[in-house]
Amino acid sequence: MRRFKRTLVAAALATTVVAGTAGWASGTAQQAMAGPPPGTSAWLADRSLGRPLPDPDRSTPAEVAAFFRGLDAAQRHRLVRRHPGVVGNVDGVPVALRYEANALSASRDGRYAHLAGRRLLAFDPRGRGLVAEVFGDLERSRHVAVVVPGSDIDAGSYDRARSPYGAPAGMARQLRAATGGRTAVIAWAGYTTPVGVGVDAATGGLAEAGSERLARLTDGLAATGAPAPSLFCHSYGSVVCGLAAAEAKAKDVVVLGSPGMRAANVAELGTTARVWAAKAPADWISKVPKVTFLGLGHGADPAAESFGARRIPADDARGHDGYFAPGTSSLRTFAAIAQGVAA
Repeated sequence: MRRFKRTLVAAALATTVVAGTAGWASGTAQQAMAGPPPGTSAWLADRSLGRPLPDPDRSTPAEVAAFFRGLDAAQRHRLVRRHPGVVGNVDGVPVALRYEANALSASRDGRYAHLAGRRLLAFDPRGRGLVAEVFGDLERSRHVAVVVPGSDIDAGSYDRARSPYGAPAGMARQLRAATGGRTAVIAWAGYTTPVGVGVDAATGGLAEAGSERLARLTDGLAATGAPAPSLFCHSYGSVVCGLAAAEAKAKDVVVLGSPGMRAANVAELGTTARVWAAKAPADWISKVPKVTFLGLGHGADPAAESFGARRIPADDARGHDGYFAPGTSSLRTFAAIAQGVAA
């Protein structure tokens, strides 16, 4: 009975913290991006190769990769020109073709034309937009990392000059620099994130949808010959990684500024990956109680000793967005993890 009362109090406190921070009304409900990529209907109707094209919604990344291996260069580039929205967004398509297709899609959309010259592993302009950008040589690097962001990130905000260490593109740049350029890093704004502080941020619906996309991304990396990545999961992104952990082909799951992973401990994640956690002393996330009650909250604190994750020093990280700042112990440790040299 006492434990139940403590849970009620913690849940009430969680609501108070969120309401006191910005108010539930500041959070706008979001509909998770679901289903196949743009242009799928035309892709499925295409018989220009004399055979059906793989269904983007049903084919595994391994099946997609096998299909493209069976095409010659002319056939591959013909599909890029005819169906850039599909070729650029389906996991298992060769990396270079995805870059080419997404550059073409971005150049056709006035809002995102500035992205056309970048290495985009994914680009979907529908709604708030989804994007994944690669920093480094994904096809040849011995080490790969994926940055999974939290709330308020989309195609228009994933690379914010005013928050160089708090948005995924900035995090990816800093991590790659900290490894001496020896790691390919993917800034993955590839799921619909919560907006503001509201019910979406306190529940797991968007994270569940995002976890499926994240697991498929890692399947696609494996299908195209890339090494298993280290996942660096910030804030609400750690909820995504927690739900994806059992299915994702990853060698490390690193959470920072985490509100919880929807698990009571490392064992409940069901992963063979090494699990790491960092939390700065001044990170406001510490004020959010680590409970789950009536669907609200994301469970235990991954940075708590009882959770069982490997601890990452973060005493010199400032606030919620300072973990990737140059010179911090957290960034140095992230680099060592990404390169496989952290114990």
